[in-house]
Amino acid sequence: MNRQIARLGVGFLVLYTLLFVQLNRVQVFQAEELREDVGNSRSVVREFGQRRGSISTADGVVVAESIEVDDADFERQRVYPHGELYAHLTGHYSFNVGATGLERSYDDQLAGTAFEQEFSSLGDLFLDRDTTADLTLTVRDDVQQAARDALGQRKGSVVVLDPRSGAVLAAYSWPSYDPNPVSGLDPQASNEEWDRLVSDPANPVLERWHRELFFPGSTFKVVTASAALESGSATLAEPSFPSVTSYTPPLTNVPISNFGGSSCGGPLLDMLRQSCNTAFAKLAAEHVGPGPMVERAEAFGFNSVPPIDLPATVASVFPTDYGAPLETIDSFYGLPPATTPDGQPVPDEDLVFLYEDTPALARSAIGQLDVKSTPLQMALVAAAVANEGLIENPHVVGEIRDRDAQIIGGGPTGLWRQAMSPSTAAQMREAMLAVVAGGTATRLAVPGFEVGGKTGTAQLGREVEATHAWIIGFGGPPDEEPTVAIAVIIEADEAVGQQTGGSAAAPVAQQVLAAALAPPPVPE
Repeated sequence: MNRQIARLGVGFLVLYTLLFVQLNRVQVFQAEELREDVGNSRSVVREFGQRRGSISTADGVVVAESIEVDDADFERQRVYPHGELYAHLTGHYSFNVGATGLERSYDDQLAGTAFEQEFSSLGDLFLDRDTTADLTLTVRDDVQQAARDALGQRKGSVVVLDPRSGAVLAAYSWPSYDPNPVSGLDPQASNEEWDRLVSDPANPVLERWHRELFFPGSTFKVVTASAALESGSATLAEPSFPSVTSYTPPLTNVPISNFGGSSCGGPLLDMLRQSCNTAFAKLAAEHVGPGPMVERAEAFGFNSVPPIDLPATVASVFPTDYGAPLETIDSFYGLPPATTPDGQPVPDEDLVFLYEDTPALARSAIGQLDVKSTPLQMALVAAAVANEGLIENPHVVGEIRDRDAQIIGGGPTGLWRQAMSPSTAAQMREAMLAVVAGGTATRLAVPGFEVGGKTGTAQLGREVEATHAWIIGFGGPPDEEPTVAIAVIIEADEAVGQQTGGSAAAPVAQQVLAAALAPPPVPE
């Protein structure tokens, strides 16, 4: 008996060895030969010409579909009726250069090759049927068009969300590109167009709204203010900072100035309304400290990739290393040790310490230095304020329907982050409403709606005159929860020079916000 088992084992070993050799021969030694095999390329051609589901907006506008063509090689061609308007959402489906955007992330569903679509029942093993599925986006065509028209041919991005669900209502970046030539049937023309696009210094194929990082400037003060409120380091009324034109953090001789050399200060409510660099830098460096700042930034989603249903999304960045603690802020300024109301020493965990890189913390708190963000992330910051501190999973696809019009899926939904407590979010809403009512974001106001916002002007360096212009905000019916959150960046342009969030980005955001707050059109 043992001898038979041994022979069987030897037989399996020989078969395994032969299989191992064959796999290596095919995958390594014959890989090039197989890639160039005519039969192999024909199967790829057949696959490319197969049926593929359509992509439509929430209001019924088809933005990607496959049409039948009279071609020797292909039965169908992928087309994009609205060209560059949706390119940074749909992406393209190209025989030569592959798929991007939704065409890539939902390739199995569109092609009908997802297991649950191919084999939804036992009978599917014996039937040849159309298993493709159609995508319906959360994006509204009227809001997407408003974003394009308001931005115009200025380099930048617009992101609009429903903060209650995380649904993307619009996402547009300029420059954009037309995906039709890249997805054409002429391989040489397709390659030439792709080479032209990727060699363009403006990089029009890059979905800047969720894949490019920028200094967020003063829009990041929403995170800093939330950190102060959440940690108990400040309220909207206390402490009140002196009105100054510059602030020099401990351990450095390099001052931080307010934009345009202005003088400002006061409590947190006024600091946000005036976008006061000096007061926010001091608040973070001497009252909040690095621990609560890092904790709150990461609670908002910094240093993590948002779980949106698009490929290659990047994580926004907030630095986490500020060196070792040195001494308390009170000790640095020669003040007596802090005590509780009953005269007992304040525990170390409740004290604010000076750190080796406290100057970097001061600049990070106002969205400078190594802080970088995507427009999507800053829209999520605004959404958290609007949605009682909660950040829902951002998603572009609302529904996936099979050929029988049955819903078989959708984009990722559910809670992603709790950025802050509901009480802190309520205070931040109050503060951001004040910024629109009588601060730097007055041009964001939409008649008939409650609108809050925060502007940002991000300098690119001491020797660079040009600035990014930012604004984030939210809006909704009076005395009701906000229904829209928005982020807009107008990227720095040397030909323009300094541009502020209030003057450059706010009018763009106002037009888009007005469109998003209007009743949606009835789907066709």
